[in-house]
Amino acid sequence: MQVTSSESPDRLYAYDLVMADSDRIRRAREIYQAFAAGDREVVERSITDDFTFSSPVDAELDRKGYFERCWPGAGQNQEFEFARLVEAGDEVVVTYEVTHPDGHVGRNTEVLTFSGDKVCRTEVYFGWNVA
Repeated sequence: MQVTSSESPDRLYAYDLVMADSDRIRRAREIYQAFAAGDREVVERSITDDFTFSSPVDAELDRKGYFERCWPGAGQNQEFEFARLVEAGDEVVVTYEVTHPDGHVGRNTEVLTFSGDKVCRTEVYFGWNVA
């Protein structure tokens, strides 16, 4: 969503970009919250049909492969604490610490690439054990 000033409809102001940023960042948060809750419907409508997912152990999974490989870990009431949510162009860079039900804490960074208001690609970088 792009909001323009009523003063000059052709000119984009800094506060207009902040509004656009917050929509994608809000969408990113929703996806992580839905994953923790096991709410597949929210994730399904938040990613494109041609969505791809890559991580150090999963290269270029398609949408179906993502749900087969990653979704079994959803719905465990993980707690996500966001250290970084930064929008840059069509991407949102997300760094978070996730606390699993067994108390294990990990830290990951993910790059979510958007096409419009949906995520079309996720790149995951992980390996940090925090506690």
